[in-house]
Amino acid sequence: MKKVIVIGSGFSSLSASCYLAKAGYEVDMFEKNDTVGGRARQLIKDGFTFDIGPSWYWMPDIFEKFFADFGKKTSDYYHLDKLNPAYKIFFEDDVITIGDCMESICEEFERIESGSSKHLKQFIGEAQENYDIAINKVVLRPGLSPLELITKETVLKVDQFFKTISQQVRKRFKNPKLVSTLEFPVLFLGAKPSKTPSFYNFMNFADFGLGTWHPKGGMYEIIKAMKGVAEELGVTIHTNSPVSHILVSEGAVLGIRSKGNNHLADYVVSGADYHHSETLLDKKYRQYSEEYWAKKTYAPSSLLFYIGFDKKLNNIEHHNLFFDTDFEQHAQEIYDHPQWPSNPLFYANFPSVTDASMAPEGMETGFFLVPIAPGLEDTPQLRDQYFDIVMDRFENLTHQSVKNSVIFRESFCVNDFVEQYNSYKGNAYGMANTLRQTAFLRPNLKSSKVKNLFFTGQLTVPGPGVPPSLISGKLVADLITKDEKNR
Repeated sequence: MKKVIVIGSGFSSLSASCYLAKAGYEVDMFEKNDTVGGRARQLIKDGFTFDIGPSWYWMPDIFEKFFADFGKKTSDYYHLDKLNPAYKIFFEDDVITIGDCMESICEEFERIESGSSKHLKQFIGEAQENYDIAINKVVLRPGLSPLELITKETVLKVDQFFKTISQQVRKRFKNPKLVSTLEFPVLFLGAKPSKTPSFYNFMNFADFGLGTWHPKGGMYEIIKAMKGVAEELGVTIHTNSPVSHILVSEGAVLGIRSKGNNHLADYVVSGADYHHSETLLDKKYRQYSEEYWAKKTYAPSSLLFYIGFDKKLNNIEHHNLFFDTDFEQHAQEIYDHPQWPSNPLFYANFPSVTDASMAPEGMETGFFLVPIAPGLEDTPQLRDQYFDIVMDRFENLTHQSVKNSVIFRESFCVNDFVEQYNSYKGNAYGMANTLRQTAFLRPNLKSSKVKNLFFTGQLTVPGPGVPPSLISGKLVADLITKDEKNR
C-alpha cells in the first residue's frame, strides 16, 4: 500500500485525505496546532462558542457532493438551517434585508429602486448559468493547462472573462446601495469587483439562488464531520506536529521531518500555506521565487474580535454587513494603497440569534470582522483603536448600547495569521481570483521541481473559500491516483 503524508488539516487537507484513503492509500496527516481544522478552528470560552474562521455556509450542494462521495449525507453529521433573512446590510440611512428566496429579495430591490427586480431576475439567471458551468465544468479541472477553460459553454461566455463584475452590475443598477449589495459576494473571492471577471457573478447565484445556511453548533461541525469520515477511512491524524522540512532525494519526495523525526512516504501533499510549504524545501526545489509571491494579489487579511455579551442584542440578524461608509475607498485601502482603513466597512456575526447552543441563555456570541490589507503593522494599540471605531458605529447603527455588556473580547489579526497558520503576509483567504490569477495561472497543484510532491488549498486551484477548498482536495487526490495509474 502506497503511503501519503498530508501537511495541515484544513478543509482542503481533510478533503484530500478522505479521497486518498478511499482510493486505497495509507494516509498520515500532520497538523501544527492542537486541533484539526486549519483556519476553521473553534474558540469555546465561558459557555460561548465561536467559529474562529469561516462563518458563511454557502453552496450547500458542494458539501452534499463531498459527503455523497463517501456514501454519506451532511445530515448524518450535522443539522442545517436555512437562514431567513440570510443577512442584513446596514447603510447610513437605510437597512437592506436579504430574504431566503428570490421573491422577497425582488420586493426589497423594488423598494430601493423601482423596476430593478426585472434586471435582478435577468442578472441572477445569467449567474445561475455561470454557476452550473463553473461548478460542473471549470472548477473540477486541475489547472494544468489553459485549454481546461475552453468548453463549448465557456467559449460562448469568453467576453465575461474580460469584463468585470463591477461593469456588469453598474450597467443594470444605478442605486449605489444595490450596487454594493451585488458587488459584495465577490469579496469572498478576494479581489475588488472592478478586478474580478464578470464570469464570477456565479457567486451572486450562490447568495440569492441557493441561500445562506447555518450548521447547528457552528461551522466547526463540518470539520468534525470530515475528521469522522477521514478516521473511518483509516487516516491517522497527528496534532501538535509541525513540519519543519520536506525531505527530497534525487528530485523525488521522501517524506517530512516533524519534531526531529523523519517520516517517509511515497507522496506528500501540503495543504499548509503554499509559500510557507515551499520554504520547507531546499531552495533548488522551490518552484516560485520570493519576487513571484510579492507580485501576486492576495485576498485581504482581517482584524477579528470574538466577544461575549451579557445580554441579547437588538436590531441584528445572524449575519450583518455594515456598509455605512465608502465601499470603494475601503477597497482602495486594501488593494491599491495598503493601509489601515480610515472608515472601515465591517461584518458582524451573531450565531446565537438563530442557534441557542452558541451562547449561554440570555446572552449573545458576537464575531466582528474588519477586512484589511495583508502585511500591515499589527499592534495591540491598533486593535484597541479599531475595536472602539467598530463598537461606536455598531451602537449608532443598531440604536443600542453594548460596550458595557462586553464580558470578554479576544482578537485575531495579521500577526496571528502568520504565527498560527504560516500565512503569507497574514492573508486570511489566500490568493485573489483576478483574471491573471484564474485556473492555470494560479500556483500548481503538482510541483514541477519535485516528483510526487503536491499542494492543495486557497493559494492554488480553484481558489479562496470553503467549497473551493473541498474541491481542491479532490483535485489533488485525483491527480495522485491518475499519476499512479500512468506508471
